[in-house]
Amino acid sequence: MCKIEPCFGEQRKIMLISLKKFMQRLQMNTTRTIAFGFLSAIVIGGVILMLPVSSADGTWTNPIDALFMSTTSICVTGLVTFVTASHWSIFGKIIILILIQLGGLGVITMVMSVFIIVGKRITLRDRMLIQETYNLDTLSGLVKLVKKILAGTLVVELAGAVLYSFQFIPEFGFVRGVGYSIFHAVSAFCNAGIDLIGEASFIPYMTNPLINITTMLLIVLGGLGFIVWWDVVRVFKESRKKDVKNYKPFQNLALHSKLVLVITGILIAFGTLVYFVLEFNNPGTIGNLNVFQKFMASMFQSVTTRTAGFASFPQENMREGSTLVTLLLMIVGGSPAGTAGGMKTTTVGMVVLTVLAVVRGKTNTEVFERKIAQESLRTALAVVVISIGVVLSASLLICAVEDISLVDTLFEVVSAIGTVGLSRGVTADLCMFSKIILIITMYIGRIGPITMAVAFSVRHSKKDTMRELPERRIIIG
Repeated sequence: MCKIEPCFGEQRKIMLISLKKFMQRLQMNTTRTIAFGFLSAIVIGGVILMLPVSSADGTWTNPIDALFMSTTSICVTGLVTFVTASHWSIFGKIIILILIQLGGLGVITMVMSVFIIVGKRITLRDRMLIQETYNLDTLSGLVKLVKKILAGTLVVELAGAVLYSFQFIPEFGFVRGVGYSIFHAVSAFCNAGIDLIGEASFIPYMTNPLINITTMLLIVLGGLGFIVWWDVVRVFKESRKKDVKNYKPFQNLALHSKLVLVITGILIAFGTLVYFVLEFNNPGTIGNLNVFQKFMASMFQSVTTRTAGFASFPQENMREGSTLVTLLLMIVGGSPAGTAGGMKTTTVGMVVLTVLAVVRGKTNTEVFERKIAQESLRTALAVVVISIGVVLSASLLICAVEDISLVDTLFEVVSAIGTVGLSRGVTADLCMFSKIILIITMYIGRIGPITMAVAFSVRHSKKDTMRELPERRIIIG
């Protein structure tokens, strides 16, 4: 018996190692599928938008500008080199709308949706793709999740279109008004920030409560993430049960949902306060509005920086303090498993909580009476460092070829990697090289820095993945 047990233990160890290697290989394959799926959609969209049928004047669009527009649509960013309302034909605008919807929900989700509609069997590999797309810990209920995402998206976008129609139909007529309502509902929910109003974006509606509130609600709902949606719905249903006493809704939310809701609320409130105070007397932004309008415009700016990109006042007219806060909010972005981009609220939250834990002398990172897994902390740190590295690299390359200020350069790059779309009015004047840099930056921002790194990384050897080295401490600080 003593001889059998070590043998069985060794076999079990080998089986676990083999299973771990298989899961890592499968994860790398799914990651690459997601990365190349977005890349393929961008290229196809760019080719279509380049055609004469996609432009308003029936001429060919410059390939780089067409690719830029396809990228900013798929990556739901909003930076544009042409005025969307005037350059593109109705066909081109429909293609852009499709690309925005495709990018907002994710290429994998849209493909799986088609499979479900036509009745195709969803394989284990398909389920792994869905799991990787939404960073889930389980393979169960994924097909049902996709259906719920589609239904929820349709309901929210339809509701947004109806609200927009009260403004756009009287202003532009029935047919055009309906088209505008649908387009902007999809663009706002997907956090794309692409509009059909013109060069001024949503500045003409700065004091319009209907447009402002509808847009903010769509942006926030899209940015929270679908996982948070269903968790909130679950808790709400439980709270309505008669046999449940002393039910505390917030405490019964999942840890992820708590973090997302709290951090989102803090960021929106912080941004609103900063813009309201710093821009209160600035005639170039909100200085000429009444108090309520100033508050509404400040909140809109705070919300739209969370990767949406609609502008209610000129970004270049902001004071330097407001510009700095905008850069911070843009790079944080929205939350995981939603339509927003950026480093994500939970990522930044993990880093901040870890810093606080170190300052307080705690061994572990804790939040809401829970210990955060080390793997999550390592991933969060990697995302932050890679994102900052991309911002610095892209800014340096653009500064090397463009005669624009560092602030304008940083603003464009951070807006790109955060998939925000806000601009200080320099995007259209950039050279081809700078546009290509922004295209790459938007792509990295949408699929995520970690996904990008894994997708194009070289597979490690067995020796590298299995070895264990002696542990040593390094002097820090």
